[in-house]
Amino acid sequence: MPFLELTLRCTETTQPRYENALDDVGALAVTMLDADADTSNERAILEPGVGETPLWNDLVLTALFPADTNGLALLAALEAFDAGLDWSSASFRAVEDEDWERAWLDQFQPMRFGQRTWIVPWNHELPEEAQSADAAIVRLDPGLAFGSGTHPTTALCLRWLDGLSAAGELEGRTVLDFGCGSGILALAALKLGAGAAVGVDNDPQALIATHDNGERNGVHIAAYLPEDEPVATYPVVVANILASALDALAELLAARVAAGGRIALSGILHGQEGELLERYATWFDQLEAVQDGDWMRITGVRRA
Repeated sequence: MPFLELTLRCTETTQPRYENALDDVGALAVTMLDADADTSNERAILEPGVGETPLWNDLVLTALFPADTNGLALLAALEAFDAGLDWSSASFRAVEDEDWERAWLDQFQPMRFGQRTWIVPWNHELPEEAQSADAAIVRLDPGLAFGSGTHPTTALCLRWLDGLSAAGELEGRTVLDFGCGSGILALAALKLGAGAAVGVDNDPQALIATHDNGERNGVHIAAYLPEDEPVATYPVVVANILASALDALAELLAARVAAGGRIALSGILHGQEGELLERYATWFDQLEAVQDGDWMRITGVRRA
């Protein structure tokens, strides 16, 4: 199955804005490469360590879209989203899915989040540190529904789930992963002791990836499109989506959290958290914003 690949150069400063725009117009996957690497060798895919955001000064940013995407219409949508960005250097080409996925899997390495959460590619041996009895191991095949833990927004959520587990607030509970992508957060919650997990995403490929990754890890995640999602409340809700979506869906997400339940919101650029803190204060107490590089996570407890 072919895809349309958009490629452009940007800087460390502008990268979050470009990525935010690409996510907003429906990019299936976004990767960042070192623009100054030796082009005779494979460039390294950006994979920050836990608690780090080591970006190169100059980046090549690559995004995948469905093959039938109209490039001119896509550029118009991107310019409308953020008129301050320069899209004149963007180029397009058709690629096969195995070309991109093979390069990604070759670079994807095991990563640790919090005290005991490990994300390990399915074809990689467990690191020695991950072989302890209490390690929560998620075997992941990112596929085309991106979500591997390498992005700070995902890392922020994984560390939050790990902290909930350490505090005894996850054991046996049901978790809603809204905007589940690869299912990584639902998988981590189950491995950390959650009793059940539900995933919701508006991309059918994300539901396939979530189901497949669940099978690979020996767990079941009930995954739904938004229109098919059963109306229910949950003691733990995590939503790693864009700030604009978190704002638009605030009432819906608040209604999904049981009284006294906990929520984590991610996908928020630094500077966007103020409005969201005010928005969610209608329903939540103990609101707190945590930063990782250019990205923020908001957590809170649902008011009775």
